[in-house]
Amino acid sequence: MKQFRILVVDDEKRIINFLRTKLKASGYEVLTAADGFEALEQVQAQEPDLILLDVLMPRMDGFETLKRVRSFCSTPVIVLSAKGSDVDKIKGLGLGADDYLPKPFNPDELIARIEAIKRRIKPGQRKQTSELLTVGNLTIDFKARKVVIGNDEKYLTRIEWLLLSELARNMGRLMAYEELLTQVWGPEYRNDIQLLRTWMSRLRAKLDRGTDSSELISTVPKAGYIMNGNPA
Repeated sequence: MKQFRILVVDDEKRIINFLRTKLKASGYEVLTAADGFEALEQVQAQEPDLILLDVLMPRMDGFETLKRVRSFCSTPVIVLSAKGSDVDKIKGLGLGADDYLPKPFNPDELIARIEAIKRRIKPGQRKQTSELLTVGNLTIDFKARKVVIGNDEKYLTRIEWLLLSELARNMGRLMAYEELLTQVWGPEYRNDIQLLRTWMSRLRAKLDRGTDSSELISTVPKAGYIMNGNPA
């Protein structure tokens, strides 16, 4: 069975060595990169299953590296940063990070977050009532994991797809914040409403351009979200 491959990107050898030892002991295959440029080469050549990405690095910082990674792949990324402010967390999530962990961190918590992402990558198969869902000019192909608005296919990241899938399968029903967070990220994240809001904003920005509905996904203040529409 192929080992889960993790790319660790950090300019501090001490951190690299620590994470390599911890991750290997937990059963992962480990790749390393000392800066953003080396990280991009590793992502393209080695195709890791997940990236642990430091923010403060020479030549190219973690945010710019993340931006470039997201231009060609959707590999899950956990940002690790000594800059623990909410502004940096929101920036990282806004650029497409799957998670954000401030330094110093508990290595066992890091492993737990990696495991949570692994569960999202290969979610359990659930019975579908239909492989296609059409609402106005929006079509969701669950089997092919495709979203088409009119004649234009929309690229969604893994998290955006999981969010849309949950809302679409429960169309017309209020999905509470805690329910969405648990279904998409896992029970460890059920109270991280800011994480959900950041990703929902990204999803809406992609869906609102071109859909017939003025508000495909409605917010119920202090409660959750509802996907509106009458399936064809």
